[in-house]
Amino acid sequence: MRLVGEGIEPQVYTFDQALKVAKEMEMDLVEIVANAEPPVCRVIDYKKFLYEQKKKQKEMKAKATKIVVKEVRFGPNTDEHDFNFKLNHAKKFLQEGSKVKAFVFFKGRSILFKEKGEILLLKFAAELEEHGKPEGLPQLEGKRMIMFLSPKKKK
Repeated sequence: MRLVGEGIEPQVYTFDQALKVAKEMEMDLVEIVANAEPPVCRVIDYKKFLYEQKKKQKEMKAKATKIVVKEVRFGPNTDEHDFNFKLNHAKKFLQEGSKVKAFVFFKGRSILFKEKGEILLLKFAAELEEHGKPEGLPQLEGKRMIMFLSPKKKK
């Protein structure tokens, strides 16, 4: 097997010789590439290696962005004042970097006014044009008409 590691001249050793070298250095013999001819092994402190790997994974997980979705609920007959109030909240959410899920909830027979809900959501998206962009057109799912808005990238 080919042996590599710090302070070791890379060359071919027998298994017993490689194990002896690892024991002399008080480290572990770890197989790296099994498919190679001859197989490649490295002399390392395996626990330290595992610790560093876990640490790297933890750092990568911390750097990963978490997507937060905030909801804004409307009725099909939402008044202008309520609309503006919710619009201001949505602007704040988008500036924070959160996605906004705007939906119109239809109760009872108000489902007959689907157009009102769609117009309301399109107006909402148009008002938020400078803060976020819609991910698609409003879609009806059961008693809800839903539209997602994602924040615009900061330059």
